[in-house]
Amino acid sequence: MLPQEIIRKKRDGQNLSDDEIAFMVRGLNDESISEGQIAAFAMAVFFQGMSMDERIALTREMTASGEVLEWQSLNLSGPVLDKHSTGGVGDKVSLMLAPIVAACGGFVPMISGRGLGHTGGTLDKLDSIPGYTTTPDNALFRRVVKNAGCAIIGQTAQLAPADKRFYAIRDVTATVESIALITASILSKKLAAGLQGLVMDVKTGSGAFADTMDMAEELARSIVTVANGAGLKTTALITDMDQVLGHNVGNALEVAESVEFLKGNCEPRLKQLVLALAAEMLHLGGLAESLEQGRRKAAEALDSGAACERFAKMVFELGGPVDFMDDPATHLAAAPHIQDCLATTPGRVVAMDTRAIGVAVIGLGGGRQRAADPIDYSVGFSKVAAIGKMIAVGEPIATIHARDRSSAEKAAQELTKAFVIADQQAVPGGMVRMRIDKESLE
Repeated sequence: MLPQEIIRKKRDGQNLSDDEIAFMVRGLNDESISEGQIAAFAMAVFFQGMSMDERIALTREMTASGEVLEWQSLNLSGPVLDKHSTGGVGDKVSLMLAPIVAACGGFVPMISGRGLGHTGGTLDKLDSIPGYTTTPDNALFRRVVKNAGCAIIGQTAQLAPADKRFYAIRDVTATVESIALITASILSKKLAAGLQGLVMDVKTGSGAFADTMDMAEELARSIVTVANGAGLKTTALITDMDQVLGHNVGNALEVAESVEFLKGNCEPRLKQLVLALAAEMLHLGGLAESLEQGRRKAAEALDSGAACERFAKMVFELGGPVDFMDDPATHLAAAPHIQDCLATTPGRVVAMDTRAIGVAVIGLGGGRQRAADPIDYSVGFSKVAAIGKMIAVGEPIATIHARDRSSAEKAAQELTKAFVIADQQAVPGGMVRMRIDKESLE
């Protein structure tokens, strides 16, 4: 086979065979196909798309390009489950969800990523915990999953290596936003993790990658179809990202909010989402006969403190402080300068530009403008006002945590522009906008 002929075929809108897709993935993996040819292939897919059969073949081949984890030899007492989010502003759900599911009898080997664009990354949040290793060797990873029931780490070089090269090329050739390629990229890593069930959290709204409902639904349907076609039981929830998730945005600040959540101080919308996702995972894994039973079991694990204990065990076994949950403030970095961002007009918060809030955190140093940029884990926003809240002139819409007054003042200007405060009613919508499973697509 010749890569240029496969590129030509896809460029002209034809479907590729399984063998042709396997050939391209092998060339990706062993670098026998040039970067230019891979870029041309990505662009052809971007414009012509892929059938579901092509997406399944691409996902399977990229999964097989590296190591596939196995859990059977550990004789685990429950199913191996996971959740993946498309990313959002203030999205710290994984930190609560993994230990809740673990406390209910599941095992969660969660392989997460770093911040991408205006959205924060789960690994960056965990890196704010002193000593916590997000890159353990495989033996430690497996041991923590068995002992704590969950371990949240980063992707190893052995898992879906073809995807790693493919994504790097897509990132610099304006082909990231292909639903077909996003689907294969996400699922190849999840299939390589040896899962028995996956729940997708596809976010939509002003702070999401899929900012329209149509795009979110297209992505969710693609992932559910391809994952189940590749043998991984998967459901998807399309969830709201028209406002900050929870009250805190920024790495250490989100970890602190997560600890408070696990101790029972739960922001209502965040709790609604966490329990909905937990119910899906428990139902997929056979740990709950229904979604309602799954929600009840998850709530019990949270209320009893069992989930908090699982998180503490995970943090300690991955190198973090043994007393982290007792007083996280003594371990998490605190910003040198803290000030309130005050409202200049009275009324009710009726909307916010959630993406702009995420970008403002990057401006404070809490995210990356380039891949090699260091992160200041202490900066960000806390006590972010929710949609529907009444605000008086001079009342805080958020508290800014910054390195100095100058950067805080700049962030205050950006925050003020991001909030829409008006004399009108505002009722936020529910967290879950749509549920998609295999049966709903048949």
